[in-house]
Amino acid sequence: MYLKMSIYGFALDSIAQMPVVLLKDADEANTIPIWINSTDALYIVAELIRHDASAKSDRKDLLSALLGHLDAEVEEIVIEDMKDGLFDASVGVALDGETVKLDVRISEALVLALKHSLPVMVAEHLLHKISLCDGETDERFTDADARRFVDFLENLDPADLGKYPM
Repeated sequence: MYLKMSIYGFALDSIAQMPVVLLKDADEANTIPIWINSTDALYIVAELIRHDASAKSDRKDLLSALLGHLDAEVEEIVIEDMKDGLFDASVGVALDGETVKLDVRISEALVLALKHSLPVMVAEHLLHKISLCDGETDERFTDADARRFVDFLENLDPADLGKYPM
């Protein structure tokens, strides 16, 4: 089963010094942080503020250009799983009357979700998997650290997102 989420915002994780994209469900009961590298962050932020990132850069959105050339339509964005801290994402594309699933990087999936105004479908089992912070997977974090971080995400004010320099 899948949970329909949307891209809620973007911030800089002051502890990890990395950009993070926040996904939230419609009720804002569940939040999923997705850490990305700074290069991908530029393109995601450009889409968040509705600017064409490729207009000021030689880097083109190859996937969007290819889909446009093939007259394919993006139907869905899905995050299926997480392995070794990396999300497995795919894009469902309608091509010649069939739906084709393309495995993509998480940042590409997020950009396409923004470009096509689509929700991100997240496998429900990931909510439990992401919320686990036991000593077996990463001994640096305690339960108190995990709770503090979740509280931070839940109380994050969108007005504060612009305060953090890149």
